[in-house]
Parts: sequence; C-alpha cells; structure tokens
Amino acid sequence: MAKMIHSMIRVFDEARSLAFYEAAFGLTAAERLDFPEFSLIYLANAESTFELELTVNKGRAEPYDLGNGYGHLAVSVEDVAAEHARMEAAGLAPRKIVDFAPAGTVIARFFFIADPDGYQIEVLERAGRYL
Repeated sequence: MAKMIHSMIRVFDEARSLAFYEAAFGLTAAERLDFPEFSLIYLANAESTFELELTVNKGRAEPYDLGNGYGHLAVSVEDVAAEHARMEAAGLAPRKIVDFAPAGTVIARFFFIADPDGYQIEVLERAGRYL
C-alpha cells in the first residue's frame, strides 16, 4: 500500500512563501536541500507527517504561470471560523466561508485562501471525511 508523503509546488519568492505558510498553517522547514540551480524546502508541522515541498529555481526572473490544470491543496482545522478570523487578522485575505450543502445537509464547511504564487488552498473544518 502506498503512503502519501508530500506534494511539490514551485515558488517564485522563497521568503514570502515561507512567511505565508508559517503564518497561515504553522508549516516550517523540516529539511532543506540546496543545489546549484534550485533548492527543495520541505515544510511540515506537528499535525501530520505529510509535507509540502517548495521548489525554488534559482535565478528565476518572473512568477510561474499556474496554467489551467492545477486544482488545490487542502488542510483540515478544528474550527474553520476561528481560523478564518485569525488569517483575516493576519492580513492573509481568506475568501468567504462556505457551507456546502448540495442536498440541503451541510457536508463540508470551508474557505479558500491563495498563497503568494496564486496556489489555492482549501481550509476545511474537521468533520465527516475531512478529519
């Protein structure tokens, strides 16, 4: 059986990305691998063994075009309203909270937030399948 261990995204401004992921999700560098042309920075926190790998290509002159194929990352939190308020107070610009109830019963409560490169992150309240 396979175990999911990380997902990788390319980022333009390393310092800005590190600051965002720490402020928004408490993710800090678990390991950093530096090479002549790029760096790999693995971000983690105590909530999960899953890591987010940031790839920083050295000498890049402009932000990445995310294209039209990228979906989103997702994280779960105990209290989505409290996290939304915390992120809003920190100036991170989360979008509105959504109660997703396609058949009249709420099956998910969430909001989205964009990182400095435009990657979308879904913040879901821990319930049902989103524990």
